[in-house]
Amino acid sequence: MLVDSHCHLDRVDLTHHQNSLAEVLSAAQHRGVSAFLCVCISAENKDQVLAIADSFPSVVASVGTHPSNVDEKAISPEELIIWADHPRVVALGESGLDYHYTRDSAQVQQESFKSHLLAGAQLDLPVIVHTREAKADTLNLIRTYGSPESAGVMHCFTEDWDMAKAAMDLNYMISISGIVTFRNAEALRDVVKKMPMDRLLVETDSPYLAPIPFRGKPNVPQYVREVADYIAELKGVSVEQLAEQTTANFLRLFKRAGPLLPNLQG
Repeated sequence: MLVDSHCHLDRVDLTHHQNSLAEVLSAAQHRGVSAFLCVCISAENKDQVLAIADSFPSVVASVGTHPSNVDEKAISPEELIIWADHPRVVALGESGLDYHYTRDSAQVQQESFKSHLLAGAQLDLPVIVHTREAKADTLNLIRTYGSPESAGVMHCFTEDWDMAKAAMDLNYMISISGIVTFRNAEALRDVVKKMPMDRLLVETDSPYLAPIPFRGKPNVPQYVREVADYIAELKGVSVEQLAEQTTANFLRLFKRAGPLLPNLQG
């Protein structure tokens, strides 16, 4: 059984699923995907994310502010702690730094990311990290303000081996999306080949970044199976082994998820 460790279920295209999120999740479960982490990106979608997690026993949630959604004033650790006071919240984020599209807000992004790291340490919750063209600042903020015990995950990882190793040295996991199947992703495939299985997660980041052979179409959680199949071949293991290991990794990182997702136990 697999876990889609990062998806945006509030944004998934329901057109081909009878306009029903239940159908989307059922289709994934028929392909061996047993649980889903629905990820928050802003104050605007927080309540919808939490409502989805409340509605489906296979779904848990995060709360946080994506770096592209930071306001002029960064969210505070105290506000995040209030947001996280919900029984199905298992992580903070996604937060982090994105200098590709929004370098002009770098200072506010850094303050927001710092707040997520401080709140994560206080609550013993892992932080889901988005990073793009911000390698040094991302790692420096984690080292300075993050907790190695609660740690977190570099989601939808597209950086180099040096960053992957540095993140793993800080007790972070590395989550791989459908990008690994793309023709121009050879450097990422090298990272996947090198990294240890006990630090690996799989995700769709749906509705974005559908893996081959669905690239260019709306992504859905069931396609985490394509990601897992591809990585299993890269690693030279069976997809059953990969599913077992990545599910164990998910439960080890997102400690609050285990009691909420009894179908993943045993």
